[in-house]
Amino acid sequence: MMADDVLILLPARMGSSRLPGKPLADIAGRPMILHVVDLARKAEVGPVVVATDSREIAAVVEAAGARAVMTSPDHPSGSDRVHEALGLVDPQRRARIVVACPGDHPVFDPGDIRSALEPLRDQAVDISTLAAEIVDAHERSDANVVKAVGTAVGPARLRALYFTRATAPWGEGPLYHHIGLYAYRRAALERFVGLPPSPLERRERLEQLRALEAGMRIDVAIVESVPLGVNTPDDLARVRAILDRH
Repeated sequence: MMADDVLILLPARMGSSRLPGKPLADIAGRPMILHVVDLARKAEVGPVVVATDSREIAAVVEAAGARAVMTSPDHPSGSDRVHEALGLVDPQRRARIVVACPGDHPVFDPGDIRSALEPLRDQAVDISTLAAEIVDAHERSDANVVKAVGTAVGPARLRALYFTRATAPWGEGPLYHHIGLYAYRRAALERFVGLPPSPLERRERLEQLRALEAGMRIDVAIVESVPLGVNTPDDLARVRAILDRH
C-alpha cells in the first residue's frame, strides 16, 4: 500500500570519477538506473522520482515511463540534490518523509526501504538508515567499509552514536556495515542541508556525522545483507553477472 506522505528520490549523476556515466551502464539489456527505479517501486511505499543533473539520464527515465527531475550540477552531495528535487517535485509540501535511495544499487531487497521507514514511527527520530552485520573478516578493518556504531533500542534497531571508517567498537561483538540509504523527516532534511560541514564530517569524510554533531537523532535498522553498489568496472561486472542469470 502506497503512503501519501512518503516520496522516494534516486540521485543519479553522470560524473562519477571511477565509472563515468554509470547510471546508463547497460545491465541485462537495460540502463542501471531503470533497474533501481523498478526495485524502488516494488517497495510500494510512495512515488519514485530520479533526481539528476543530466538530460540524457532524464530522457532515458522518462522514455521508460518513470519520472525524472532536473537539478543543479553543482551540488556537493546527494543529500543536497535530494533536497532540491524535493522542493521541485512537491512544492505543496505533502511529503513528510523522503527516502534518498542510491541510484547505483541495482541489486537490493525492496523490503529494505520499508525497513528504513520503521524507525521514523518514533517521533524522536530525525533520520533513519540501514546497516548489516559484517560477516567478512576483512571488512572489519577496511576503511572503505563504513561502520555504524550504536546502542540497541529495540529488535534489529540501533540508535546511532557514531559512524566511522575505523574498526569500531573495540572488543568482542558484532560490527555493522553502514548502508547509505536514508529516510529523512522533511524538516530534518531541510535542517541538515542548511548546516555547514562539521569537523568530524570533514575528518572521516562522512556527511551523516554532520547530523550527529548537530544533535540530530539517527536510528539504524539492521537488515540481512549489504546490497552491491556499483562504483568501479569490477562492481559493474559482478552486477551484470548476477542480473544476467535472472
